[in-house]
Amino acid sequence: MVPFIALTLLSLLSTSCSTSLLNDFNFLVVLKQGFAFPEPVLSTWNSSNPRSVCSWAGVGCSRGRVVSLDLTDLNLSGSVSPQISRLDRLTNLSLTGNNFTGTIEIFRLNLRFLNISNNQFNGGLDWNYSEMENLEVFDAYNNNFTAFLPLGILSLKNLNYLDLGGNYFYGKIPASYGKLVGLEYLSLAGNDLRGKIPAELGNLTNLTEIYLGYYNVFEGGIPAELGNLVNLVHMNSPDCGLDGLVPRELGNLKLLDTLYLHANHFSGSIPKELGNLTNLVNLDLSNNALTGEIPFEFINLKQLKLFNLFLNRLHGSIPDYVAELPNLETLGLWMNNFTGEIPQKLGQNLKLHILDLSSNKLTGTIPQDLCSSNQLRILILLKNFLFGPILVGLGTCYSLTRVRLGQNYLNGSIPNGFIYLPRLNLAELQNNVLSGNLSENGNSSSNKPVKLGQLNLSNNLLSGPLPFSLSNFSSLQILLLSGNQFSGPIPTSIGELQQVLMLDLSRNSLSGPIPPEIGNCFHLTFLDMSQNNLSGSVPPEISNIHILNYLNFSRNHLNQTIPKSIGSMKSLTVADFSFNDFSGKVPESGQFSLFNASSFAGNPQLCGPLLNNPCNFTTITNTPGKAPSDFKLIFALGLLICSLIFATAAIIKAKSFKKNSSDSWKMTAFQKLEFTVTDILECVKDGNVIGRGGAGIVYHGKMPNGVEIAVKKLLEYAYTLKVDEKSDVYSFGVFLLELLTGRQPVGDFGEGVDIVQWSKRVTNNRREDVMRIVDPRLTMVPKDEAMHLFFIAMLCCQENSIERPTMRELVQMLSEFPRNSPNYHSSSSSIVSQQLKNGENEKILAKSKQDLLV
Repeated sequence: MVPFIALTLLSLLSTSCSTSLLNDFNFLVVLKQGFAFPEPVLSTWNSSNPRSVCSWAGVGCSRGRVVSLDLTDLNLSGSVSPQISRLDRLTNLSLTGNNFTGTIEIFRLNLRFLNISNNQFNGGLDWNYSEMENLEVFDAYNNNFTAFLPLGILSLKNLNYLDLGGNYFYGKIPASYGKLVGLEYLSLAGNDLRGKIPAELGNLTNLTEIYLGYYNVFEGGIPAELGNLVNLVHMNSPDCGLDGLVPRELGNLKLLDTLYLHANHFSGSIPKELGNLTNLVNLDLSNNALTGEIPFEFINLKQLKLFNLFLNRLHGSIPDYVAELPNLETLGLWMNNFTGEIPQKLGQNLKLHILDLSSNKLTGTIPQDLCSSNQLRILILLKNFLFGPILVGLGTCYSLTRVRLGQNYLNGSIPNGFIYLPRLNLAELQNNVLSGNLSENGNSSSNKPVKLGQLNLSNNLLSGPLPFSLSNFSSLQILLLSGNQFSGPIPTSIGELQQVLMLDLSRNSLSGPIPPEIGNCFHLTFLDMSQNNLSGSVPPEISNIHILNYLNFSRNHLNQTIPKSIGSMKSLTVADFSFNDFSGKVPESGQFSLFNASSFAGNPQLCGPLLNNPCNFTTITNTPGKAPSDFKLIFALGLLICSLIFATAAIIKAKSFKKNSSDSWKMTAFQKLEFTVTDILECVKDGNVIGRGGAGIVYHGKMPNGVEIAVKKLLEYAYTLKVDEKSDVYSFGVFLLELLTGRQPVGDFGEGVDIVQWSKRVTNNRREDVMRIVDPRLTMVPKDEAMHLFFIAMLCCQENSIERPTMRELVQMLSEFPRNSPNYHSSSSSIVSQQLKNGENEKILAKSKQDLLV
């Protein structure tokens, strides 16, 4: 009987297990039916064979039951059926890396591991967690959950990993989250949280990593109680509105290797107690309002690799010990008030990759060993007071990708081979006192500078011929060589720069003809060869550059006729042929009808209706050998009489103009004024010029009652009633700023300050700080859209009209807003429509953990 009973029990257990597995099979089949396009990744999920369920892709079984389901990164979409909770033996569930939408609810599952991150789930997470007491890992990162942070998770006593970042959770961080004492990892970053960071989080003493930054906007600063998190290794709280002092209690976190507090509003000095963090590898306090000097105690940070303090208000010298940090790879101290010399041992640790000390008040010479190990990739020292030569070693620093040394007092020659470095993509040496020649490329064919995209050597003392090997720059887009002493012909190889967009060779001593090969530079939008000694004719091939917007050949010795084909260049809005030796008739067709007469001034042999100088090609024939003395006499007398008449009329007109100007000019006043049009006209003279823009000249004037005014004289629009593409670009920029800020262009910012100046001042010209000026009535402003509009507005409001985009380019920039960037969720509306229609905007949210950008 005993064997029979045992066999019966075994049979019953087998039947029970088979029945339960069959249930699991049915639930999985229902689950698959909710997925969109599950094939071929789930082709093994065969609904006709229940016994095969444990061999299905992503399914794990134990003792005849489904205990794990792993659908990671299968690019599935659709919805997740509530039937998933019927898999009652499930302990591990991973749905991460798909495109599931809709709500999701998990209940009555004794899970230990739950990962639903990187999907598009919405709704909330206010589930019944009471039967999930064994849950250790809960990852819901990067979804579209929109709710208060869930309180039910407080019942998860075994939880050690919680990631709710990258969603739309709002409200405050519950103080009760301080009871989750088992947590080792906590991320609430990238949400829409407000209020203060609760001091109770200081009770989570098992935490090793905490992420609170990005898009959250907290009140106040970091609670001193977070200094109790003695096991913390990684603290990441950038860009979340924190202010006040950096707590000195953070110096207690002896295990900390990463401290990211950048892009906040911290003020005061850097606490010296941070020098106790001897395990620190990454320190970023940049983009705050910190003052004082770099603490001497930082000499103890021997493990430091990344050291960023840029965009603060720090002063004093850069300590010498910084150069002796043995592992230092990145040093970013730009946009401060540092003085003194750059530590001369920088680079001797053989690990330096990135050095940016720009926009300070540093003096002295560039350290000699910056690239002693060929590790240096980025070198930015612009806008300082550095002098002396560029170190010769940079000519063989093959690791360099970006070099910006402009706006200093550097002298000597450019090291041989420097501009031809194979990885270099940006080189700026402008506004120095560099001299000597540009060498030809001596590198082998395998080391051609195929990556150089921008080269700016303008405003130096460089001389000699332009190297023929300029043609090596196959990727060059911007070449600025103006304001030097280059001589000789423009090399024909310049036509091989087929990617170049902007070419400025002006204010040199170049001679010879304009090479017709320039017509091969099909992508040019800006071409300036003015103020040289060029001669010969303008090559008709120039008209092959169909998207050229700006063309300047002025102040050369060019001759013959101006090619009529230039009129077919429909993008050309600015052209200057003045002060040359051109002759013949100025073409009238196409784009020539847009150019001002001043574009052709200084060419006495040019004629045509545009110049109000009719062309007369009739010649006077005379008897050979007989001087036309009668004609010469009559002509001379006529010329004298005309001159006298003209002079008399001019004097009379001037007196009449001054006396009766109020009769000949009409002034429309939009407010009560205490001066007349005569007073205004007195200001319009060369001695009062204070600015020149694309639309006209601005004069300073002082009225009889002592009031000071600015008078803008509209040029070319007032005379021609023709508007080119840039006439209203500045005004459009002002309009964008009005939409962003909700303010009037003038009157809200103090005397003499307009909306453009105010916006630049408040944001420090940084689009990342645009939220400081955004209209507070806009309750849900997508930051990336605001940044994009502010960037466009600043382009429109450039002081130099040449640097402003065309309206055509503006339309393209506005229409090509990167809404589908992998780091941003798409938005259903824009700031402009919110202002104009009073609609609501979705918040645009970063969906991936941020990498450090330098």
